[in-house]
Amino acid sequence: MAASLHGSARTTPRVRAELQASQETTRALADRYGLNEKTGAKWRRRTTTTDAPMGPKRRRSAKLSDAEEAAVVELRRRTLLPLDEILGCLREGIPQLSRSALHRCLVRHGIQQLPRSQEKDSKRGRFQDTSIGYVDIDSCELRLAQGKLHLFPAIDRVTKFTYIAFYEAATKLNGAAFLRNVVAAFPYAIHIVVTDNGTPFAEQPRYRGGMTDAYGGGHLFERVCREHGIEHRLTKPYYPWTNGHAERMNQPIKEATVKAFHYPSFDALKAHVQAFVTAYNFAKHLKALRWRTPFRTVCDAWRKDPLPFKINPHHRWQTR
Repeated sequence: MAASLHGSARTTPRVRAELQASQETTRALADRYGLNEKTGAKWRRRTTTTDAPMGPKRRRSAKLSDAEEAAVVELRRRTLLPLDEILGCLREGIPQLSRSALHRCLVRHGIQQLPRSQEKDSKRGRFQDTSIGYVDIDSCELRLAQGKLHLFPAIDRVTKFTYIAFYEAATKLNGAAFLRNVVAAFPYAIHIVVTDNGTPFAEQPRYRGGMTDAYGGGHLFERVCREHGIEHRLTKPYYPWTNGHAERMNQPIKEATVKAFHYPSFDALKAHVQAFVTAYNFAKHLKALRWRTPFRTVCDAWRKDPLPFKINPHHRWQTR
């Protein structure tokens, strides 16, 4: 397939080849082909017959400095965040950065596409809109050479504010203790809690409604829910996406900690996970929150309607 010519080209590849191979003077060749002498001289100096690329020889951004562009590229390669999330992270530091400029920067460096995930794209719908105080709770294991540690995360569906705690085992007592800590940690009232059917949160289906469950006061987690007026909802077995917020939170925590670093002790692991969650709550701008942080979303909700709140969120975290 022949190469396309520039729209203003006065010569063809055949004419250019004849100019380069001819022994006649440049003026004679220019008169023969009806060209300007400078055009003829230019093609006689070249060794190819294709048009030279237009535009600057070194491609660069009109809005980003070299240091800013290097920061964008390094952030993309290290975190593998989507374009919109990178834009949210850099919006405060680089206010002149637009979405199109960020995309062009990624294209220049060949990193505009993320690696394909091995998981199939989910076809499930979005969660229904609700009010603050709708919390998803889950538990997962963090394994080290010394053993394993149980992490309990709680995340609000509206504000995305997250609270975590560590326990040596996923028992009924620890599940109930975690819920008490969640109620104390959140500055607003919790009205619904969603968990799976694990031992820390619910009795096994075959024991529900039995003598022990009826006369023993129910599961410890259920008792704490009743104490604080919280509705406890259980996910359907084998449908973990019903509790998707908490399930999804486990993945980035593991990828940023135990899957990326080696820890000499459980204390080092706890400190790193806690630092990650703190940065998530107070510094990470989330697309789902219109590029606000979870803490900013909590503060905005307090200014809009302080009735569900037990305390001013600014006061709560200034004293922590």
